[in-house]
Amino acid sequence: MTNVPELFGSMVFNQKTMKDRLPKETFKALKKTLDNGEPLQLDVANVVAHAMKEWAIEKGATHYTHWFQPLTGVTAEKHDSFINPQDDGTVIMSFSGKELVKGEPDASSFPSGGHRATFEARGYTVWDPTSYPFIKEHTLCIPTAFCSYTGEALDKKTPLLRSMEALDTQAKRILKLFGKDVSHVATTVGPEQEYFIVDHDLWAQRKDLRMTGRTLFGAKPSKGQEMDDQYFAALNPRIVKYMEDLNDTLWKYGILSKTEHNEVAPAQHEMAPIFSTTNLSVDQNQLTMEVMKKVAKRHGLECLLHEKPFAGLNGSGKHNNWSMSTNFGENLLEPGKTPESNAQFLLFLTAILKAVDENQDLLRISVASAGNDHRLGANEAPPAIISVYLGDELYSVLEALKDGKPYKADKQEKMTIGADVLPPIPKDSTDRNRTSPFAFTGNKFEFRSAGSSASIATPNTTLDAIVADVLKAFADELEKSADFEKSLNELIVREVKSHWRIVFNGNGYDEAWKVEAKNRGLLELKTTPDAVEHYLDEKNVKLFTEMGVYTREEMEAHYDIKLEKYCQLLNIEVNTMQEMIYKDILPAVYKYMSDVSKTVIDLKAVVPGAKAKAETSVLATLDSLTDALVEKSEALAKVHEAAKSCGDSLASAKAYAEKVVPAMADARAVYDEIEPLLGEGYKPFPCYEDLLFCV
Repeated sequence: MTNVPELFGSMVFNQKTMKDRLPKETFKALKKTLDNGEPLQLDVANVVAHAMKEWAIEKGATHYTHWFQPLTGVTAEKHDSFINPQDDGTVIMSFSGKELVKGEPDASSFPSGGHRATFEARGYTVWDPTSYPFIKEHTLCIPTAFCSYTGEALDKKTPLLRSMEALDTQAKRILKLFGKDVSHVATTVGPEQEYFIVDHDLWAQRKDLRMTGRTLFGAKPSKGQEMDDQYFAALNPRIVKYMEDLNDTLWKYGILSKTEHNEVAPAQHEMAPIFSTTNLSVDQNQLTMEVMKKVAKRHGLECLLHEKPFAGLNGSGKHNNWSMSTNFGENLLEPGKTPESNAQFLLFLTAILKAVDENQDLLRISVASAGNDHRLGANEAPPAIISVYLGDELYSVLEALKDGKPYKADKQEKMTIGADVLPPIPKDSTDRNRTSPFAFTGNKFEFRSAGSSASIATPNTTLDAIVADVLKAFADELEKSADFEKSLNELIVREVKSHWRIVFNGNGYDEAWKVEAKNRGLLELKTTPDAVEHYLDEKNVKLFTEMGVYTREEMEAHYDIKLEKYCQLLNIEVNTMQEMIYKDILPAVYKYMSDVSKTVIDLKAVVPGAKAKAETSVLATLDSLTDALVEKSEALAKVHEAAKSCGDSLASAKAYAEKVVPAMADARAVYDEIEPLLGEGYKPFPCYEDLLFCV
């Protein structure tokens, strides 16, 4: 049996290991860097690097890498060994402070939106000491930020750290108004990771799963998720072994893997960790996704992280549980029990409502991808319309404030902030509204729109930045007030009234909500290009640049990268679909039709006068469907070529969304009619039944 306390963090150079291995003065200097962001001096870095190297070698490491998160959305690493040649032909193992703190990878081969050409290849990685180094296989991995030679951020970590700093600065200003002197406010995140597990050998026979991560074809199986018998059901033995191995591996890396269970769809599961500071959670979630896939292969399985690998079933998301806490452990989204904490909670809550309402576009952009476009709006995923769910209790409290009415019918006086205490709101008093993209769940907000394969760096960078921007405006106003309590009351009531349209506790799938949302003036950005089109709106550029999160040049690069990636992914899907039609599907159908035709001929030779109605009916239907499939394929090729020929990246992306994606759906629909007609041995690739029920 696994000794979890002994195993946990055993492959991480965490604070306990640092304290055990570093000289006392060095550890104190490093702690100042970790806690207060003070620069790390080279002499301190040298001592840390030596201790880190000795520890890593004891753990079997021979190499080190600066582990970073470029704009590809996945991690990158270049491995260098510790060896250092000596004059006598031998080597020693060495690792300097300079090598720890700074690296120099090629920056031209990563997405940069044109900021780095091949002849401008230099880029830098810089150690982020707030995220612990760890050993993966034989390599010491050092979490780092990645920037260009001229200083532009080329990764997802750098803007995240900037946004966390911005929120820290503004939240402390607000807390100071309430008489609280805190040294640090950090956002915390617990990302619930959904995924599918299928048999590796079956996966290997599906070109679409291998090349795109989702099934481009597949008829609905006789059983799906309609029986509701998968959710929280007993785990089958193969999945139990996988999850045990997954937990052991994650625990070694210090990842707080807490909850595991079957999800709603067949073959779908979830892993939820305990929350950590946002920067650490982002790093750990990137590592978690990598580990999930590697562990699955060890068990003859394949982990699917695509947002919608199977049509007609639940997709996979990454529910981003977000909150803010002080260095004293106070959760700023915990409803208060005194007039003072009541007012403080309501101010932060109001700031979030305002931030979400004014930046619906940015939140939608932060989760936009070709895969997530298939997921949002159905099968327990939130819609593309951004709204906030508060639960009945908190909704009633804010409504009473907004309307200047008593909170309860038996209470005669209207609520006054700073003079009333919120009624006790148990953490579980808010229902779990799965149709809400941004739901308050007791002491945190659950941003449910993030896709399962995506880095959570971008949505959290956006959340931190937009809330920091509002907190700054609130602090600017309240710091000038001669009567803080009066001004606070007026501000909260004013802003709740102004942004009440963003609050919605109902069913986000209801068609009536789309009409109501439009009447409220809320955005419905259905596709990635619809959303990204707004990214460079002046109000967005102003927000990010004033908060110091992105420069205008970085945002222009992100705009190009987002659209280019969207088009590239769909281009790969179309090419894969066409290849499957002509190399897999049509040959399989022709083979079946040929064998049925021979059966008809043989039958009529043996049984004179035999009509073979069943056989000829199947042949006629398949003949018509194969003709239709070829027609749909040709139509798809035509709109695909047109989309690729658009000179403008936004026009190209919109052509993919509006023309190519529907044409792909049309081609798929024809095959999905063909598949049930084929004999079991003639199917061109494993069907949904095989993939979903054969683990």
